[in-house]
Amino acid sequence: MKYLTPLSTLILLLLSPKSIQAVCPVCTVAVGAGLGLSRVIGIDDSVTGIWIGGLILSSGLWMADFIRKRNWRVPLPEFTSTLLMAIFVIPSLYWSKMIGLPGNALWGIDKVILGSIVGTIVFLLGVAIDKWLRTTNNDKVYIYYQKVIVPIFLLSVISFIFYLITS
Repeated sequence: MKYLTPLSTLILLLLSPKSIQAVCPVCTVAVGAGLGLSRVIGIDDSVTGIWIGGLILSSGLWMADFIRKRNWRVPLPEFTSTLLMAIFVIPSLYWSKMIGLPGNALWGIDKVILGSIVGTIVFLLGVAIDKWLRTTNNDKVYIYYQKVIVPIFLLSVISFIFYLITS
């Protein structure tokens, strides 16, 4: 086994009978890479932070669902899971010098942190709007993928607003 090449390891993983779930370290690497790429192409860190916040909350809600399906006893699973996601992502970005940079602030708050807070709140608002829309339609969606479209639309709108503010 110690002589496996990366390709043979990938093939083994793909053929293994157990399903593999994306976990937070993968999300953290994706967030870091996304932030680095967004800087290269000139996207403001506050806008990128909005999407990082959405990803943190989305991952936290996904993890809470996972916990519920396993019948694990975790107090406040949505809050606990989202907090864990933030604990994995934010310090990692700090240690990799993606946040906490001098002069990279808006309204006195680090742009990535500010964007992440706003993105989390906006994503949460999107989830609430989706649930409210369902209650007005006998627990049915108005359009397919409404659960995804509403939060993504709101993140896009707030990203555009932050783009206008920072440009």
